[in-house]
Amino acid sequence: MGILIKDALAILPEGTEDRVGTHSIYIEGKDIVSIDERPEGFSEDTVIDGKDRLVIPGLINAHTHTYMSMMRNCADDLSFTDWLFNTIDPIEQKLVGEDAYWGSLLGQIEMIKSGTTTFNDQQMHIHNTTKAAAESGMRAVIGRGLVGSEADRNDRRLKEALEEMEDARLTDRLSFFLNPHAPYSCGKEYLKMVADVAKEKGCGIHIHLAEGQVESDNMKKDYNCSPTEYVRDAGVFDVPVIAAHCIRVNDSDIEILRKNNVSVVTNPISNAKLGNGVAPVPKLLKAGVNVCLGSDGAASNNAQNMFREMNFEALIHKAVNLTPQCVGADEVYKMATINGAKALQLGDITGSIEKGKRADLAILRLDVPSMVPSNNLKAALCYSANGSEVDTVIIDGRIVMEHREIKTIDEERVYHEIGKICKKVGL
Repeated sequence: MGILIKDALAILPEGTEDRVGTHSIYIEGKDIVSIDERPEGFSEDTVIDGKDRLVIPGLINAHTHTYMSMMRNCADDLSFTDWLFNTIDPIEQKLVGEDAYWGSLLGQIEMIKSGTTTFNDQQMHIHNTTKAAAESGMRAVIGRGLVGSEADRNDRRLKEALEEMEDARLTDRLSFFLNPHAPYSCGKEYLKMVADVAKEKGCGIHIHLAEGQVESDNMKKDYNCSPTEYVRDAGVFDVPVIAAHCIRVNDSDIEILRKNNVSVVTNPISNAKLGNGVAPVPKLLKAGVNVCLGSDGAASNNAQNMFREMNFEALIHKAVNLTPQCVGADEVYKMATINGAKALQLGDITGSIEKGKRADLAILRLDVPSMVPSNNLKAALCYSANGSEVDTVIIDGRIVMEHREIKTIDEERVYHEIGKICKKVGL
């Protein structure tokens, strides 16, 4: 099936920059087969009129826990330790696999409706996020959360992660990382084992790192090192790594991240809401670290909306550093698109609008108040848009949302099932 997006404003890479221009985009099968020049033999089954429309690469949520979507607005204004151990963990213990499936679908509805086409998910119930993503049409990198102290190849969680990697490849839109939870929940020998398995399987690692002050203080007291040094010494950085948060990192830690090509995913709203602080993104960018953007789960963020995240990311560093020049809209746009794709080892297939890449696109209306006038559309994505402007979403060459109607998920059924789950667990 051929799709032609005709004469739309679109953001395309041009050298090291991204520029807005009027383009026609030709999609055949899963791929963008041409831009502006009609391919020989191309036949369009669908034509999308580009008048008053802006086409952007589908946004990439580089760190989340979609199964937690039913936990939004149930653990607010709490310290990190109270939030995690006294509120969220007891709720998680009541959930079963089917609950995680419906929770993940709820998160994916919100992401699709706000222009996200790819997400990186750390989950607790194997097969359920995978099943939900296979049905929704989203692109996803998935990993079962791992915790442990000693090296044990028969560890239940690790076996579950490997089982899902081998058995759940329902579509090439899904890929898998190993997901050791954090330095404070994984012993060094356990981390070494996970790193060895990641090498054997040829996959990356997704880990929470240097998220809170208590974690850093305890690591210094118990091991006389920072969380970043602890993870490095365990061999985790010997494979591709995406490290979530990295709030408590000093200059030495940043050099370790740079030297080992670690991608950092910052989650500014979750970090601010939990009182954990603000990641030193200006320093990370200056050092040459690949920084991408995530929402974290809805239990701490309350939303899975990357426009909301881009806005806060572009503002918070200006306030903290007392200068509007430290992190700009162009940099944040890259964090939410190509930087995320590179971090997830997907840079060759998504994250930008280019011939030969997969057709992962979000089409925004420009004839709405938040986008009028169209003075600087990249700036508008960070400072004006809120996600409701997203009209149509294409993933892997398939229209999964058209005129705000999701074609792959029964939204009413999801809302009904979430209501039942909340009642069951006492929310």
